[in-house]
Amino acid sequence: MYYQKDITRGVDGTFMWLMEEIGELASALRGDDRENLAEEFADVIAWLATIANVAEVDLNAALVAKYGSGCPGCNRLVCECPNSEKP
Repeated sequence: MYYQKDITRGVDGTFMWLMEEIGELASALRGDDRENLAEEFADVIAWLATIANVAEVDLNAALVAKYGSGCPGCNRLVCECPNSEKP
């Protein structure tokens, strides 16, 4: 929807918008407005996808490659990694 603006802004400028939206999501997580919380989650996803587009990364393919078979650590659909490890 905003591809030409995003390309003009570039990865760095678009990343700064994502950081602003993450800050707004952090604030929404501390509140009790469910509608605003949902909107902020949507904004973060949208800006993340935008950066992937500008950086010419197929976000869907990247997700499938890394998480399509389950947890990258234990290879299970429901992670069984120790709590001390990521994820």
